[in-house]
Amino acid sequence: MKLRTWGRWLGAGLAPLWLMGIEPIPAIEVPQAPTPTRLAAIIREAAPEKWPEAVATLRRAARSAYEQDKLAAAAAWLRAATWAGWWAKTDAEFVPAWIKAIESAQVGHSNMPSRFELGARPLGRFLAPDFQAWLLGNDRFGDEFFEIVTPQDYLPETFRILNELYRHDRAKFASNPSLALAIAVVYDVAPPPGWPHGQVTANALPRRLPEPIAAFDWWVREETAGRLFHRPSRLPAKHLKFVVDTAAPFDQLTWCQQITDYPLAQLDRAYTMVRYRQDRVANGNPIWPGSAYTLPFILRDGGICVDQAYFATHMGKARGVPTLLYSGAGNDGRHAWFGYLAADQKWRFDVGRYAEQRFVTGFAYDPQTWRRVTDHELKFLNEGFRDLPPFRQSSVHAAFSADYLATGAREAAVRAARKAVTLERRNVAAWENLILAEAAAGRDARQREKLLREATLAFQSYPDIEAGFAKRVSASLRARGELSAAEAEDRLLARKHQSKRVDLSTQQAREILVRSLEGGSLPAQFQAFNSVLESFGRGAGIGFFDEVVVTFVQHLVRVGDKPAAERAITQARRFLKAEPNSQLEEDFSKLQRLVRGK
Repeated sequence: MKLRTWGRWLGAGLAPLWLMGIEPIPAIEVPQAPTPTRLAAIIREAAPEKWPEAVATLRRAARSAYEQDKLAAAAAWLRAATWAGWWAKTDAEFVPAWIKAIESAQVGHSNMPSRFELGARPLGRFLAPDFQAWLLGNDRFGDEFFEIVTPQDYLPETFRILNELYRHDRAKFASNPSLALAIAVVYDVAPPPGWPHGQVTANALPRRLPEPIAAFDWWVREETAGRLFHRPSRLPAKHLKFVVDTAAPFDQLTWCQQITDYPLAQLDRAYTMVRYRQDRVANGNPIWPGSAYTLPFILRDGGICVDQAYFATHMGKARGVPTLLYSGAGNDGRHAWFGYLAADQKWRFDVGRYAEQRFVTGFAYDPQTWRRVTDHELKFLNEGFRDLPPFRQSSVHAAFSADYLATGAREAAVRAARKAVTLERRNVAAWENLILAEAAAGRDARQREKLLREATLAFQSYPDIEAGFAKRVSASLRARGELSAAEAEDRLLARKHQSKRVDLSTQQAREILVRSLEGGSLPAQFQAFNSVLESFGRGAGIGFFDEVVVTFVQHLVRVGDKPAAERAITQARRFLKAEPNSQLEEDFSKLQRLVRGK
């Protein structure tokens, strides 16, 4: 059996080890993966109410195989144990943890449900027994599920959708499991009000995803008819989630197929099919002016860059092409462009990106979690290391680290996590497990900072991840009173990314400023603002204006010092590059009018 990537198992679905009851796995079976006969026996004994007991039995087999260094068998037993753990978990156990994960990731929004019925009903109730048997016996699907699932996925709905698609058409499900999985992890939660972009009203574009069965059938049918450039049956869910996240109904996607015969290699031409409306830019009205935001109307009436990007992404989705809508801030304006998966299975992230000026970083929605991610983060999709044996083996060790940690075996968790990061230093989940395991094992703050620095070095080619670990170093220093050292870390991080990653530098500059606003006198706060301008603001653009200048000016208005707010605007103009008639110049003027109450 080949080892496959496990991603974020993290032991989240597993129950406490002390739960007993299902017949133990004979020792002679443990060094091999569970047979269909064994899995069928477990289902007979466990379903529907004894899954917690099955977890303990399967976990013991998994750990026994792991400790015998039978990694492939250990992975298979733990996979089964994790399925059982999720099916055993009740609403009362799952929902509070899910809400905490949503809050921690800051991805909550007004379209999410606000009330939940909590009780002792297990999540396994959403899956028919024959589908549970299919899941337990399908290693490939299990690997893909646990690779892609995140703490922000609402698994009751994810399971319900998967079960619905399986029962709708078992043969199609078996031929297109990754498509079903992509739909289940994207459609489990309603999209946020600002998706796919904020420059169209809710009346003109209802933020609504299709019905799961309708979506599944549409893309399967279009592949069968040969109308797609990528075949969903051959793409993994990590790509397909950027196909199924359509804001346009299927009649509009069908229309897309009919109006052009551009091949995949020329999909970038879809961006410029939409006539650019200079008059909307001149009028300063970025909101779509029409009553309906449809693809035919956009093509007919023209639009600005965000409309061009929206149109192009849906031209791709209509052909089964994963696409992303990006937006970003450059020196003197904001812009939108798109990315897509090319024929060579590599992502192009820059279609239309330089149509107006060079933009450093683009932000897009991850439709699975509705988190905003950068194009730099998504470049992980282009790197094949996660499909190689070292990463697969690393992921198995990471999963066992999380499992050991979940049951209090702290030193075993540390050892397994260290094996994971040694095998593949780019395994983010393994580093997180190691950090948690060492903290649980009682390592002091200095030891944790040393580990965080080690992780920072492992990801120096991935600035978003590197910055996340570096910020945790400075937070740890600050927590133990090393304020000067923490401030030095923050400024070092901001300067490091000042030339190539202005977004990270700006983010760090804002954090430095915001901390200064939490206490101290107004002169001290103004001094901190000037220091941030001096260090990071020279020649900065609209992103710095949004994050730093507006933040400080709004603070001064809130405390009732409008003269100081005007001085801050004047000071910022000296440092930022605001060309005449640019968006940045217009935003400076708007901010000044706001301060003056005009």
